[in-house]
Amino acid sequence: MLISTKGRYGLRVMVDLAQCEKNEFISLKAISERQQISMKYLEMIVAALNKAGLLQSQRGKDGGYRLTKAPEDYSIGEIIRTTEGGLSTVSCAECGDETVCGRAEHCMTYPLWQKLDDYVNDYLNGVTLADILAQGVKE
Repeated sequence: MLISTKGRYGLRVMVDLAQCEKNEFISLKAISERQQISMKYLEMIVAALNKAGLLQSQRGKDGGYRLTKAPEDYSIGEIIRTTEGGLSTVSCAECGDETVCGRAEHCMTYPLWQKLDDYVNDYLNGVTLADILAQGVKE
C-alpha cells in the first residue's frame, strides 16, 4: 500500500488546522505557504475534506477553513480514507466485500489481505490528530 500525496497532504492540512485557534478560519493561502503545497492541489484536497464534513468553510474576507470537531475526535484513518478514497492493500479486499472478486471464496490469500487491511485500519483509526499534536503516536 502506498499513501499518495493526497493522503499525506490532507493529513498535513488537518494537523495545520488543529494547531490553530478553534474558532478561527484559516485561509488556503496561509496553509499553502506553511505547508508548501500548491494552491490548486490544496483546493482539491480541502474540497474532499469539506464535502466529508471534516472541515467547515467560510467565504469572504475573513474566510477560510477550520475543523468541525476537536482534534481528539478525528482519526487518522478517517482523514486518509477521505483523501485517498480508501485504504485497501489490494483491490479484491477493497470494500470488505467478497463479491468484488469472483475468486475470493476460494482464494487462499484473501484472508491474508483482509487481515492486513484490518491491522492497517485498526492502527490508523486508533491514532487521532490530538495524538499527533502531542507527538503521542502509538507504536
